[in-house]
Amino acid sequence: MLGKLFKKKDFVSPATGIIKPIDQVNDETFSSKLMGDGFAIEPKGPEVYAPADAKVDFVFQTNHAVGLKTDDGKEILIHVGVDTVNLEGKGFSSHIKEGQKVKQGDLLLTVDFESIKELVPSTDIIVIFTSGEACTVINPNSSIQKKDTNIIEISK
Repeated sequence: MLGKLFKKKDFVSPATGIIKPIDQVNDETFSSKLMGDGFAIEPKGPEVYAPADAKVDFVFQTNHAVGLKTDDGKEILIHVGVDTVNLEGKGFSSHIKEGQKVKQGDLLLTVDFESIKELVPSTDIIVIFTSGEACTVINPNSSIQKKDTNIIEISK
């Protein structure tokens, strides 16, 4: 039985695009769930938003990854692209700082996907629950809009 840890309105899509299970990500570290379960979005727009109310645990210095911690202790990693760390921040703008409180729907990052898509294996926005939750995509390979609800089911 799947017990939901987030109420459906407590977690929203962080981006517009095509949602897919994490095992479809073009990188074994993510697709094998080595870092945790989650999902990915093939982006159709430049913005990445906070999927839940949280504190910003970290913003990677190259702005390609953000760690969030919800008030009830869930840890969420938002990692944009595969091998994007090698771009040294090119194409990424952060709108947040470490330690900052964010509300669901706040803008976290802006990414110039056009400028980076030829430089990396994938531009997928990868969302990982690093605190151990299991994640099931409700409608795999479907179009979603930023801030959509009912995109995943999460359980411990």
